[in-house]
Amino acid sequence: MSASLRLPGSKSMTNRALVLSALAAGPSTLSRPLRARDTELMAAALRAMGAHVSIADDDRWLVRPHRLFGPAQVDVGLAGTIMRFVPPVAGLADGQVTLDGDPAARTRPLSPLIEALRSLGVRVDTPASGSLPLVVLGAGRVTGGEVVIDASASSQLVSGLLLAAPRFDRGLVVRHVGPPVPSAPHLRMTVQMLRAAGAAVDDSTPDVWAVEPGPLTGRGWEIEPDLSGAVPFFAAALVTGGEVTLRGWPARGSAQPVERLRSLLQQMGAAVTLTTEGLTVRGTGPVKGLHADLSDVSELTPALTALALLADSPSVFTGVGHIRGHETDRLAALNREFTGLGADITESTDGLEIRPRPLHGGVFRTYHDHRMAHAAAVAGLVVPGVELDDVSCTAKTMPEFPALWSALVTDKN
Repeated sequence: MSASLRLPGSKSMTNRALVLSALAAGPSTLSRPLRARDTELMAAALRAMGAHVSIADDDRWLVRPHRLFGPAQVDVGLAGTIMRFVPPVAGLADGQVTLDGDPAARTRPLSPLIEALRSLGVRVDTPASGSLPLVVLGAGRVTGGEVVIDASASSQLVSGLLLAAPRFDRGLVVRHVGPPVPSAPHLRMTVQMLRAAGAAVDDSTPDVWAVEPGPLTGRGWEIEPDLSGAVPFFAAALVTGGEVTLRGWPARGSAQPVERLRSLLQQMGAAVTLTTEGLTVRGTGPVKGLHADLSDVSELTPALTALALLADSPSVFTGVGHIRGHETDRLAALNREFTGLGADITESTDGLEIRPRPLHGGVFRTYHDHRMAHAAAVAGLVVPGVELDDVSCTAKTMPEFPALWSALVTDKN
């Protein structure tokens, strides 16, 4: 296998850029954004509250900010970024904003964000469970100040508050109290993009983020290819002994955790190089087992689990208990579905222990989770007869995945 491909833009960057653009003082453009269910729903959410968001051109989206107002209905789908980024923005709207989504979205943790908003004076009505559906009764402004939150369930709980904070009258100081915040690179992305939009952010104290009030600048956003979406393609290079190049990768200054991914793949036996052509991963021999705390890159867990099952020695992944609250309980789902294919996996409260042994074909259920589909696709490169019950779930973040993967498999053969 020797493949070179260009993947769609990062979901995390696209949705952050949309929010910052809708709150800016002037128009913005997004170059090479991700067009997928999560980002289209975010654009629709901001549009429902009054922003002008044009996504007619696949390669260049335009956002013109406008006074935010209700009533507005927001469909969050199954997207954590929407259900956690939009409520603080809705607090700035003048009127009622109602948020709801897919049935599974009602199980995802929101209570810490809701309580944080209430402590800042934002009126939020929710069911007793503290989950979706919720109603934000915006007053057209948020005073801001200081808030304490336990964001150990998701870094998005902090990012949502920070993205809207420059528009709060007094800005915002967020203090996290509790177990470590997972997915630290996503928080760094939030801070980096806030600063790029002109916000003054102090994150020098661990678990404290201070955002000064002030206008955000409309600007052009260059959206990087989605690193998380690239992982199953890189994994394909390892399991086939081939080479995959992700074109269009920035030569320096990435907002995504490329060095962390490089280290993990190298430990599993890959050669990883960054050139002017892009980021290239090459398989160099047998896949190696990996012992790693994945708390900072938890979205990689499904694809890395598939790799670990095909390795030459056991693997242990820890620090990812919070992914039980993602699109599905990913740890339980990975254990259940791969065990059904003959895997030997032990599930702990915060991770997986994987002992490789021969696998067999069978139906692999995705639970509407795109990352589960990615994991099954990687295993299916080596194990004959692996069948996905639903590949359409990949449209959540990469509608092109089935076509790109089919082209990769054709090239492999």
